[in-house]
Amino acid sequence: MSEMITADLVDLDLSADTKEAAARALAERMVAQGRVTDLDGFLADVAAREAQMPTGLDGGIGIPHCRSAHVTAPTLAFGRSAAGVDFGAADGPADLIFLIAAPAGADDAHLTILSSLARQLMNTEFTDALRSAGDAATAAALIRGDEVPSGGEGGGAEGAGADSEGAEGAVSAAQGAAGSSQGAARAAAGSSQGAADGAAPGAAGGSDAPGAAGGSEDTAAASAAASADAAAGSTAPAPAGATGTDGSAPAPAAGPASGERPFRIVAVTSCPTGIAHTYMAAESLENAGREAGVELVVETQGSAGFTRLDPAVIAAADGVIFAHDVPVRDKDRFAGKPTVDVGVKAGINRPAELIAEVRQKAARGEASAPAHAPSGTPVERAGDSTEGYGTKLRKWLMSGVSYMVPFVAAGGLLIALGFAIGGYKINKAPSVMDHFVWTQADSWGALLFQIGGVAFGFLVPVLAGYIAYGMADRPGLVPGFVGGAISLTINAGFLGGLAAGLLAGGVVMAIQRIDIPAALRGIMPVVVIPLISSAIVGFLMFVVIGKPIASAQKGLTDWLSGLTGTNAILLGALLGLMMCFDLGGPVNKVAYTFATAGIAVATPSDSAMKIMAAVMAAGMVPPLAMALATTVRGKLFTPTERENGKAAWVLGASFISEGAIPFAAADPLRVIPSAMAGGALTGALSMGFGATLRAPHGGIFVVPLIGNPLLYLVAIAAGVCVTTALVVLLKGMRRPSPESAATDPAEQSAAAPKGTKQPVAA
Repeated sequence: MSEMITADLVDLDLSADTKEAAARALAERMVAQGRVTDLDGFLADVAAREAQMPTGLDGGIGIPHCRSAHVTAPTLAFGRSAAGVDFGAADGPADLIFLIAAPAGADDAHLTILSSLARQLMNTEFTDALRSAGDAATAAALIRGDEVPSGGEGGGAEGAGADSEGAEGAVSAAQGAAGSSQGAARAAAGSSQGAADGAAPGAAGGSDAPGAAGGSEDTAAASAAASADAAAGSTAPAPAGATGTDGSAPAPAAGPASGERPFRIVAVTSCPTGIAHTYMAAESLENAGREAGVELVVETQGSAGFTRLDPAVIAAADGVIFAHDVPVRDKDRFAGKPTVDVGVKAGINRPAELIAEVRQKAARGEASAPAHAPSGTPVERAGDSTEGYGTKLRKWLMSGVSYMVPFVAAGGLLIALGFAIGGYKINKAPSVMDHFVWTQADSWGALLFQIGGVAFGFLVPVLAGYIAYGMADRPGLVPGFVGGAISLTINAGFLGGLAAGLLAGGVVMAIQRIDIPAALRGIMPVVVIPLISSAIVGFLMFVVIGKPIASAQKGLTDWLSGLTGTNAILLGALLGLMMCFDLGGPVNKVAYTFATAGIAVATPSDSAMKIMAAVMAAGMVPPLAMALATTVRGKLFTPTERENGKAAWVLGASFISEGAIPFAAADPLRVIPSAMAGGALTGALSMGFGATLRAPHGGIFVVPLIGNPLLYLVAIAAGVCVTTALVVLLKGMRRPSPESAATDPAEQSAAAPKGTKQPVAA
């Protein structure tokens, strides 16, 4: 790790009071060393990673990290804060802060070194030595796993000196975990069966090859490092042939009584970046497993790829632990075993509880779905197993909407272009199969219109099919599509599609719970489930609920067609509020889906086109307003926000509401209400002006397809001005903190706005 951190990348007196300021201070050292090319761009990548999940860990540790195109070489900077910096850990601020920067295309070797550092952080000797290090060179050497420089003195602690036994133990642990001597680590892991049993239970098969342990070389090296950690503090003489990497005997692990088979657990850890939390959770679980006397082998699914656990190891396991924030790859391998499924932070913070929980499940005979059934639906794989029904219902519906939207965009734009080229009577044109003239614009307009109409024909079936997919995985697709197609047949429309999708998913889930004889399991997914579920869903849609839903759909359509005057303006304001409430989230998508459903026909009503216009106009307001605010009052925003403001011009003009999310995440109490006020005004004005829109997307690029385009742009401009004025006013009313008043103006221009407590991302 010598090329990754030097004394110049260490700050033992870090004075930052926020996580953003801490990241900036450490990143500036990377810039000075030529490790980072664009400070603000790199910090934006760090902030984006932080928004996915806080990087604070129990024990006073913060590990902001990311992979970024602005990083020239894998780099680590370290800061020690006396006051502590809040990185979102449950036990309070962090005093040890590691900023990890990996290039976007970092190779596996460097990522392995970074992951080894992450494992190091679970070693209290290592962190104690860093807290007592007296100078930057000593701290850098400890992190690298080098010999502590002569003359390095601990800040009041013997263990930090060059001759201190405690520091030597920490350095030895660092060398093992960092992989500075992979051969020695492997030797420590396999030199003796006794040492292997104590340090790497997964290697009990008798082979010293990593594959025999059921894990990657990283796992074997980490287990050896753990053995070295134990040995560093042991005074017992070493049994012959059972020494660790430093010649000491590994401490015996607590285990079952002689002759009793130990409980065996396999685990998978993963996090969004795959650099730090993935490996810290693995180390924490392995340590807790040794203390509990169980054999625990971890598969780390990190950025450097992963080596699958040996199928024999999985087959012999008594339980499974998933500690992950991204879907577990090849999860079906673990089906049929007692399983605990949690987020990666739980694997770091409470590993002993997870081990106890999986042992209790095994004792009760609880197991996950057998191998012949899906091991969790797409929604369950991407979510938390403890989510309530309401949360799952929202995700099921959003699953269908997310797959439907591309059909809406493609079909809607094609239909709109068809009208633009061929005129508003193009829907009366004959089929282009019977009449198409290459040199006539009307023929091309008819072609685009008819292709768009075919694309629109898939909307309701796709919506229903993928709602069922979100509930029951692939077996739900067939009855979902069938139910959606029936909804179109009986004129139940969008509402019918929602009902059909939920019905299909529920029916398939019910069938999957039936205990099927082994002889029939092979044909269940391809014959039995599609046949029975399609028949049930078809019966319910045709005979039971189809007609009431069709009546409700017709009533809703008639009500929208009759909206005029004040009612239309109020509806526009409501839709504007919804579009700006969560900037691309579920509420935004409900409003957008409501609008697109209205124009998802060959000849949409005038009211439906007005609603679509109001929704798109309101959705453009937040990013455009943030872009304007950063232009007219840049001093109220951080340098990163000003950079984001430049991109927000394009995003807003393209009707991508998510362009305002960075601003809302940093200051939600000021940005979101301001955006909602401007969006409501724009929606109301658009409806009042009678602007219409046939295209479901496109922003200013589809202005030629808008009815009353000039007034439509006026409505957008009005909303943007209102939101900008409110944001500037509210941000300007903030009282500066005492620190900001004493800060040099040059520093203020490069720092985040003072006096604002940045929220911790969930």
